[in-house]
Amino acid sequence: MRTDRTEQDLLKGLAQNERESVETIYKQHYNMVQTMIVNNNGSIDDAKDIFQEALIVLYEKAKSGNFELSCQIKTYVYSVCRRLWLKRFHHLQKFAPETENMEDVIPVEEELETFDQKNKDFLLMESAMQNLGEPCKSLLESYYLKKRSMVEIAADFGYTNADNAKNQKYKCLMRLKKMFFEQYKK
Repeated sequence: MRTDRTEQDLLKGLAQNERESVETIYKQHYNMVQTMIVNNNGSIDDAKDIFQEALIVLYEKAKSGNFELSCQIKTYVYSVCRRLWLKRFHHLQKFAPETENMEDVIPVEEELETFDQKNKDFLLMESAMQNLGEPCKSLLESYYLKKRSMVEIAADFGYTNADNAKNQKYKCLMRLKKMFFEQYKK
């Protein structure tokens, strides 16, 4: 990845959905935002959410075509993240002191690679779920996504009792697992 990209090149790349531009912005600015949020009673997940929202704001501005950045991207991203965090923080009825120390906390390259791998795995699982067929698909969705009890599932799907529904869920889960790993190996 080139490190000599100018701020305007990054904005143009962001507007055109260039992966390199997004990765560069993440690498250069995410740690700063994470530190600010963690030091102000937030979590790493809060930092990820806030940074993503700020990147969307920057993307929409860059995409508009008439956006003129009058400061560094770092300054813009920090101020948007700070405003978003203060708004969320205020909503949570908490008080956050000012941040003084901006240190690198998480290596972003690893974070992006992990995200990419999890995203690929999620897409494979989604594909396996789509190909699973009924009633397995609905049964697993009822249990894992809708958090329904086995008694409710037994009644909904016409099983004689919760144990039969549990056995069927297990069989469906093993079938899904087999389909997922068949795709994963490819």
